[in-house]
Parts: sequence; C-alpha cells; structure tokens
Amino acid sequence: MRGFWVSLYQALPPPARSLAATIEGYRLRHRRYSGAERLVEQIEERDRWTAEQWAAWSREQLARTLHHAATTVPYYREYWAARRRAGDRSSWETLAHWPPLEKDPVRRNPRAFLAENARGRLHVTTTSGTSGQAIQIWAGRETERLWYALTEVRWRRWYGLTRHDRWALVGARMVAPLAQRRPPFWVWNGGLKQLYLSAYHLAPETIGHYLDALAHYRVRYLWGHSSALYLLAREALRRRRRDLELAMVMSAAEPLPGFQRKAIAAAFACPVRESYGMSEMAAAASECEHGRMHLWPETGWLETVVGERPAAPGTPGELLSTTLLNRDQPLVRYRVGDVLVLAAPGARCPCGRGLPILDRVEGRLSDCLYAADGRPVTAASADGIFDCETPFTAVQLVQESLGRVRVRFVADGVVPESVARVIEGRVRERLGEVEVLLERTDHIERGAGGKHRMMVCLVPPGGRTPPATSSF
Repeated sequence: MRGFWVSLYQALPPPARSLAATIEGYRLRHRRYSGAERLVEQIEERDRWTAEQWAAWSREQLARTLHHAATTVPYYREYWAARRRAGDRSSWETLAHWPPLEKDPVRRNPRAFLAENARGRLHVTTTSGTSGQAIQIWAGRETERLWYALTEVRWRRWYGLTRHDRWALVGARMVAPLAQRRPPFWVWNGGLKQLYLSAYHLAPETIGHYLDALAHYRVRYLWGHSSALYLLAREALRRRRRDLELAMVMSAAEPLPGFQRKAIAAAFACPVRESYGMSEMAAAASECEHGRMHLWPETGWLETVVGERPAAPGTPGELLSTTLLNRDQPLVRYRVGDVLVLAAPGARCPCGRGLPILDRVEGRLSDCLYAADGRPVTAASADGIFDCETPFTAVQLVQESLGRVRVRFVADGVVPESVARVIEGRVRERLGEVEVLLERTDHIERGAGGKHRMMVCLVPPGGRTPPATSSF
C-alpha cells in the first residue's frame, strides 16, 4: 500500500507535491509538538544541572529501565527466565550482568522488544541500514514529543533558533522522482516551515538550482549530511554568491572533516555546528558555542568498550547504549556500531552546561580501514588527509587489501602533482607503507539513507592482520 501512495505522490505536479508535504507537515507538527512547551522548559532547566545532578538522575533512570525491560519486554523476560532455569542467580539490576545486544535479534524480530505496557498508537521508523542491517524502531507519542523537545532546545535554541524559523534540510526522502532532471528537486513543507531538498539529485549541473531555492525561500538555517552541505558550499563559493548568509548550518549523519567545516562556514557566513544521533534514539549529542560536543543523557546510558573491557576515558571504544528515552522498545547494552571517545567524568566546558562531553566520534566500525599492521583507522583518524587547497568535490578511500588503498575523487579541474603527492603521503602516515592509487571519477554513489561513505574496506575479516593491542 505504501508503494501505491509513493507512486501517486511522485505522479503529482510539483505544486501539488508541496501541498501534500504541507498537509503531512501539519499532522507531524501536532504529533511532535502538541503540549511540548512544558517539556522544553524542563529540558532547559536540566541544561543548568551540574555534572553530579546528571550522574544521580542517570543512575536512577538506568535502574528503572533495567527493571522495566526485564519484567515487561518478552525478549528480555525469556532471557532472564532461561538463566534462572540454568541455575544462574545473576541480578538484572546490575548492568554488567546483561550481555551486549547485537543488531540482528532486533532486526529479525523487533516486536519481541516491545514492552507489553506500551501505550497508545506506536509509530515505526526504519534505520537507514548503513551497516547493512535496517531495523524497525517503534515509539509512542510520548517518546516522540520528548525527542523533538530535545531537538528544539539542543539543535535550535542553543543557537538562537526555534522551530518557527524557516529552514532547509538536505535529506534522503524521495521528494522528487529519481529520473527528474529539471527543478524543483525539493518541496516546501509549510506545516514544518521546512524546505526539503533531495540529496539524490545533487549534481554539478543541478547545484545552482539548490542555491537559488535557499535564497528564494529565505531560510534561516540549514541542516543535512556534511558531504551534501559541502557540495552546496563549494558551489556557492565558486559562484561568489552573497545572498546566502544564514544564522547556522548543522551537520549530521556523517563525520565533518575540518576542510568541509571551513568551506561551509565561509559559504554561508555563519557558524557550523556538528550533531550526532541515530534513528534508534540510543544516543545523541550537539555542539555548543564553544565547539564542544555535549551528550543528551535522556537518550541513553552509554558505555564504550574495548572487547569486553570498558574503554578508558579519553580513548576510543565501541559504543553500547541502554536506551532511556524509548520505554516502548527499550534496548539494553545495544551495540550501535560506532566508535566514540568519551571525556573523563566531571570534564567541564566553558559554556557552563553540566551535560557530559563527547570528545569525538571516531566513526562507524563498518567504515574502518586497517593499517598495514592491522590497526583500525576510523574516519576521525583520517581527518586532515584532504585538508589542503584542492579542487576535490568528493573523495572516498577504498581499501582493496592491507597493502593497497585507492583514493577515488571527483574534481572540478586539474589536480596538481604536488597535491597528489601530499595526499599519498598523508594516507601512508595513517596506514603505513601501502600502495596508494589515485583514481579520478565523475561520481561517487551515495549509500543507504543518502549518506556518503568516505571510507570503504573490501578486506575480509580473515585477511586483516590482528594487532598486538587494538586502539578500540
């Protein structure tokens, strides 16, 4: 049935598509924001909490979630019953007694993780499947409203914005038929004051139309994948557009390398802030005015681990999240697939907020490359390779073997030999003595959810030399 409605929508003329988007926008506005002001006020009050207050509150929420999951969620109730039958007297009240939860059980049977006391009509979303494992996530209206209240405060009000401002989003919804070659490649959603720009139609011959749309709709801020924002910024700089000054640009879903941040800030004459999150609402973070990433404790109790051991503060570790926000489908010690570096407990930020600090997002485990000695190299470790004056519009590192890496790139003009040598040298600084092949291409395909994969590893697990000690 959904395919029928999609086909019907795409057959509409562009003005009718925007009308359909606006009607849906008013429905979503009511679902997400009705009665949200009280939640917003509570979040703003919590933003003034000390680190000690946050720690005490998080421990209390964790205890409630573990009890709730063990007693009302079929998957976990059966798991603990089996342990009891086997004579195991471990307590579900202790987080360490719970095993990490892989994505596959949730993907195969998401309803087994629904709490029996889940109330009201649940809304289902599907993760982008970046790791090849798209998952259904169920949430009730209360969860949704709290999530969007959090975004209102920490994605908007921190930056002097509100949901009533006109804004633009570069996203992966098919708002225009894929075969369409003429603008508009967007729809105006009046219900959410949102200009939704298709990430799938971004190309050298279309980007100018996107810039015209940003100016025509007088958007105040822009949100999207960093690679898409960078493409818009490069074209705006090339055309020397002076009519695109914004209050803020926010990046999401992909790492934000330094060279992209600089270009975006210059093109739109505004600060660029990074955000972190996922469809599972298992963790989230946003960047404050002092350039530090602050975690949202309401979303989950976070652990970073190296194998079975906790990662030391300030060192990379694989993220496990026990979701606190979504009590309708709680996930305990859920293996998100990302590698993070958490700041030491009690670390302070000049902004004065007591929210925990996320030092950096290293990247996805599925997007790691491996050095010649087997060390994993994440996207954050690779930041800086392309931080130079280059004509590149898109780049991708493809590891074909432990000894060979192909650098695929799209460029506006000639790439000087000196720049090529610098790139090769920087790749070897991170990966060791590997063969580096530079390959020019016309286009780099976007992956699941419209995301650009900067790093692709083709080396099978058995072909990686295990390091003596892993960095995560």
